[in-house]
Amino acid sequence: IKSPNIRSLLFFNEFFPEEALEKSLPLEVLNYVKEHEDEVCNPLVCIFRISRAGTSCLKDRGIWRYMFNNFKLLRSLNYEITRRDYSIGFKLPSDIGNLIHLRFLSLKDLMFSWLKLPSSLGNLRCLQTLDLRVGLGKIHVPNVIWRMEQLRHLYLPRSCKSRTKLKLGTLRKLLTLVNFNTKNCYLKDLINMTNLRELRINLSFNIENFNEKDIGAKISKLPDYRYFSSHLAYIRLYYCLLEEDPMPTLKKLPNLRILEFERSFVGKEMFCSAPGFPKLESVILVELHKLEEWKVDEGAMPSLQRLVIRSCPRLKMLPEGLRFITTLKELKIELMSKAFKDRLEEGEEDFYKVKH
Repeated sequence: IKSPNIRSLLFFNEFFPEEALEKSLPLEVLNYVKEHEDEVCNPLVCIFRISRAGTSCLKDRGIWRYMFNNFKLLRSLNYEITRRDYSIGFKLPSDIGNLIHLRFLSLKDLMFSWLKLPSSLGNLRCLQTLDLRVGLGKIHVPNVIWRMEQLRHLYLPRSCKSRTKLKLGTLRKLLTLVNFNTKNCYLKDLINMTNLRELRINLSFNIENFNEKDIGAKISKLPDYRYFSSHLAYIRLYYCLLEEDPMPTLKKLPNLRILEFERSFVGKEMFCSAPGFPKLESVILVELHKLEEWKVDEGAMPSLQRLVIRSCPRLKMLPEGLRFITTLKELKIELMSKAFKDRLEEGEEDFYKVKH
């Protein structure tokens, strides 16, 4: 436990019976624990308490500080958590910046009483995976992530404080970017992410060059396709409330394979023209409450295998163009009107579109 060469440290929020622990440890270890019971930062006592009482001891900030100052060769730090208890109750110590060899850091679902992350995170320049999806509440992230040029996977907080503004243009090796929005990030930084495979856009999506008061909290259309990496394979648009059809932009992404919409389009019509979406394999449309008509050209989405439509109450029928997509294997219709579903029954008016 005292070894300064430890590489990986994991805490599991599961109860471990004290009697089982005592049977598994040598007598001299148990005696040591009893003698040093009051030493908050003693690592052996900490591990004993963690095993005996789940995560309760982690509420003591001193334990974290001890780890960050003594386990300086850590490569991976992941606090595995369950919904039974996800409150940490203190701020993340700035000492975490001492773990300069970290490759993996996850703070997912941790809830801090001090909703500000330390700027010392910028010292972790070897990080390849950083998960900042902390618990409830808006948190401030200092503008230091740009220093982590080795990052492959970045999961931003679900909600950041308004003063958070992150430069990410140096992260050219990124493969995954989750919870991106233009309120806390810069749209132009996406241009440099030429290796990006997964992009999840969340919350507000503003154009910096315009006055937000004039155009409201969300814009009416996606930016030009040149702002997106041509390598993108998966896009999920969630609560974007786009007014202009995003399909003419998205169809130009040559490697797009999965496309998801959830409450992200408030227009009445969507049109997938040909040629377009050459490698798209899966489309999911969820809660597009104003969508009335979806058109698909012959030759569009030639690789589509899976289509899910859920809770689109005004959509009258499936697009005619589906009958030309011979690769389609799965069609899932959920929480749609009886009239919509009846049209797809064998022998009914829309059955010919999907009978293959």
